[in-house]
Order: sequence, then structure tokens, then C-alpha cells
Amino acid sequence: MVSVRRTRIAAVTSVAALTIGGTLLAELPAQGAGKPRGHDVSSHQKNVNWQKAKNKGARFVYVKATESTSYRNPYFSRQYNGARSAGLIRGAYHFALPHKSSGKAQASYFVRNGGGWRRDGWTLPPALDIEYNPYSTKHPCYGLRKSTLVSWIKSFSDQVTRSTGRRPVIYTNARWWKKCTGNSRAFAANHALWLARYDESAGALPAGWNYWTFWQYDNSGRLPGDQNLFNGSMTQLKRFARG
Repeated sequence: MVSVRRTRIAAVTSVAALTIGGTLLAELPAQGAGKPRGHDVSSHQKNVNWQKAKNKGARFVYVKATESTSYRNPYFSRQYNGARSAGLIRGAYHFALPHKSSGKAQASYFVRNGGGWRRDGWTLPPALDIEYNPYSTKHPCYGLRKSTLVSWIKSFSDQVTRSTGRRPVIYTNARWWKKCTGNSRAFAANHALWLARYDESAGALPAGWNYWTFWQYDNSGRLPGDQNLFNGSMTQLKRFARG
């Protein structure tokens, strides 16, 4: 993901596309064969050509809605609704700044300014983007204790669930999760994992999760924004969107 002010501090390496004379030979990691392709976007992508993205293989997208309790993506509505009009399964995500306000407060702001969550087969569950602090290399965990961050995530999740009836997907990467939550197992049983890892394989997962539901494998590619895969078939993706 990309925060509203600065690019995310990456602790992973980028997938290398194999080319000869500038011709793309391979873009997807080996584990991506046959899986639905998608992407995620924010205000950085502005006015997305959704039909073009679909023609290039996009089947789903997550759109950034909010950050903390003070920012709403000004392109959110046109991105979110435009994706649906083009026939993409879409969802909304919130970029967490847990040192700014409570999980409950940020979840409430997200719900007020995010997607209209319906079990219609076209709307993905809400998603929480929680990762390295993009505004401070000295405080990757936002200056918070591991137990405090776990409690914050729980508070966010509980409020989203009360408001929408759906548990949020959790976007994170294994290194941050281990460093900043102590590799907590508290969420694996009932939260889908959206894994961030820019490599040829998904690698080790955060504790408790046996598989990823979404995998963000690169921050550029044929689709606008970050490149993602769904770990299943299109039928399973639609079933996941129905909740």
C-alpha cells in the first residue's frame, strides 16, 4: 500500500520480471499460476481506466478509503464505483495509524467513509492495512508495545464487525507482524490474511495463519497500483465476497 504522504518503507525485495530485449516473459510469481489477478489503488492512481484494467486481467481490486481519522481518499467514490461498473469485484481498505487514535475511532471513521458492504458477491470484506510506520523509520511499530498493538487491532476489528457484520481482512507482512505484535495468533482463526511480500513465493506466514487469502506480490506491473492474487478460483472469490 501507499500512505497519503510518503511511500511505504519496504522491508522486502521486488519481484524481478524476466525480459529479453524489453519483452516481458514472466510477471507472476510461480505460486500465482491460475489464480485470479487483482490490484489495489489509492489517490496516487487517480482516475483509473477500469475497463482497460479488466482487459489486462484484473478481476478484483481493493481501494483505499481512509487513513487515521483525518483523511479520505478524494478519488474513492469514483474508483470504488468505477471498478464495480466495469465488472470487478471490489472492496475498501483503511490505512492504520494506531498511534493517532483508538482502533474503535479509526474503524468508525472508515465505516462512515468507506464502501457500502453488502453480501452480494461483488463487495469484498473491509480490510485493515497495518504495517511499517511510513512516517518514521525510528518507530516502525508506532512507538507502541506489542500488546497495545494487538489490542488496537482487536478494537478496530470488533467495531468494523459491529457496524458491517463482517470481520476485516488483515493486510500485513510477516516481518512487521512478528516485530510489532510478537507474532500474535489472536486473529488467524477468523480474519483472512492479505500478505505483503515482494518475492517469487509467499514465504513464511504470520503465526496462526496456514494460508494467505490475498497476496500482494509487487508494487508495479500490468495493473494500476500494487499487484495482487487471490488464493482460489473465481467461484471461490465470489463466494468470499458474499461473506
